Amino acid sequence: MVGTLVVNEIYLSLQGESTLAGLPCVFVRLTACNLRCSSCDTAYAFTQGKRRSLVKVLDEVRRLAAPFSNPNSELRTPKLPLVELTGGEPLLQPAVLPLMQQLCDDGFTVLLETSGAHDVSQVDPRVRRIIDLKCPSSGEVARNLWSNLQHLRSTDEIKFVVGTVQDYEWMKEQLDHHHLADLCPVLVSWVHPLLPGQQDKSLKPVPSGPTPITRQDLVERIVSDALPVRFQLQMHKIIWPPEQRGV
Repeated sequence: MVGTLVVNEIYLSLQGESTLAGLPCVFVRLTACNLRCSSCDTAYAFTQGKRRSLVKVLDEVRRLAAPFSNPNSELRTPKLPLVELTGGEPLLQPAVLPLMQQLCDDGFTVLLETSGAHDVSQVDPRVRRIIDLKCPSSGEVARNLWSNLQHLRSTDEIKFVVGTVQDYEWMKEQLDHHHLADLCPVLVSWVHPLLPGQQDKSLKPVPSGPTPITRQDLVERIVSDALPVRFQLQMHKIIWPPEQRGV
């Protein structure tokens, strides 16, 4: 394959979020992002990374996935491990498109974690796209590319990261206005507080006016309002220290 990507890290762990949470997953974290969400916990991927050829990236994914190979088994659905492209923002690098296509050709279940600020229509239709809808407290709500909604399939997922009561009310409005639960699964995460080492100076400031929401309050509101969403924890932050990389 011809082409290169600037890669922050590639590692084998488990999928900590999404409807596939808990399954083994190879993560390919790409470098660079043009958003600066106030709650971003991977600011180290804004600039840190090395350029690698697509062939070398594929070789590394295949190497990490090799122990899961079992040609005699027909019970594994989806094929394990999963492979997720994350960042940073993967769609900033055009070569991610042929990489995902080849991973799908290899038989992997491929996930794309994207900010929702970039067009997803050119992504291989076999890829499960997890699209953020940025809430007001992120400081990047104006960057949501609403035209992406028309490209969603039932295998895709929408994610809200909620940190304030105002975020929650905004999320409810979008659920109703766009009939999001009819399009694909909707995920809701709570803003996990950033540790001092994660608080990059380039991030948008957390708004001072809105009312912070606790994890318990968020869950109780979801249940009370009978929202058709899936609350999720960042499983990797429970198993390992929240600031640990490569997990």
